Amino acid sequence: MVKHIAVLMGGWANERPVSLSSGNACADALEAAGYRVSRVDVDRNLVAVLQELQPDVAFNALHGPFGEDGGVQGVLELLQIPYTHSGIAASALAMDKIKAKAVMKSAGVAVAEHKVVTRAQAAAAHVMEPPYVLKPICEGSSFGVLIVREDHAHPPQELSRDDWVFPEVLMAERYIPGRELTCAVVGDVALGVTEIVPVGQNFYDYDAKYAPGGSQHILPAKILPSVYQEIQKSALKAHLALGCKGVTRADFRFHEGPNGLGELICLEVNTQPGMTPTSLVPEIAAHAGHNFTELVSWIAEDASCGR
Repeated sequence: MVKHIAVLMGGWANERPVSLSSGNACADALEAAGYRVSRVDVDRNLVAVLQELQPDVAFNALHGPFGEDGGVQGVLELLQIPYTHSGIAASALAMDKIKAKAVMKSAGVAVAEHKVVTRAQAAAAHVMEPPYVLKPICEGSSFGVLIVREDHAHPPQELSRDDWVFPEVLMAERYIPGRELTCAVVGDVALGVTEIVPVGQNFYDYDAKYAPGGSQHILPAKILPSVYQEIQKSALKAHLALGCKGVTRADFRFHEGPNGLGELICLEVNTQPGMTPTSLVPEIAAHAGHNFTELVSWIAEDASCGR
């Protein structure tokens, strides 16, 4: 029986503030459920900290590089501490947008046309016919994403700036107009579908994701039942194809036609979805009848090694 849980949060990725918010919310819920909780702000001495704490389970509330790319999962496997969410291989695969798209496509999940380009190539000339999107291959929370619209005569100026902090290799992806939709998978069961409507902007960026009031969440999404079910089916298909465990969230774009049907594209699968007060997965789980404490407790009890 799980008694002592180390909640891993913070870290050094761009998503550190979100991870701290996720981690503290989860730690509060676990304490309310009766678990003994140690809150660990992850840094480079994580191994020593965990060896001293000797927890029964590590609850992974990290986001971004190291937290969701297989790094911390490898540390926990080495220490033989059961942990939550996806394992090494699935985490690394889902974090790499190019490799993940290849796997999802082979499993029958529709993905957008894309190519790998260097920052220099993307800055010199359009790398595909606008509109398109440029994004880092292994980042989360929409960091580094640039949308190139039809009326852009030249590539984004940000690509030529001296203070560019993202990798030199990017993914160019066909821009999919329309609605932003997302679906949570919990324990290999696809739950509800939410439509995300950014407030005052057309792009679900970092602020829209995490700032209070940054976006409206419409749950259940007001789409045709057949489209709703197709999103659930695709989310579960992607989750299983990538080898994910525990909780994931798949993000979609839906270009709706006049008859309510249209083009449905899976953008990515998040293996460490946010668990902040404005996050989507807790809302979707609550709509399915699972309150936040129940959800977080289930995630902790689902922990294992060899995931």
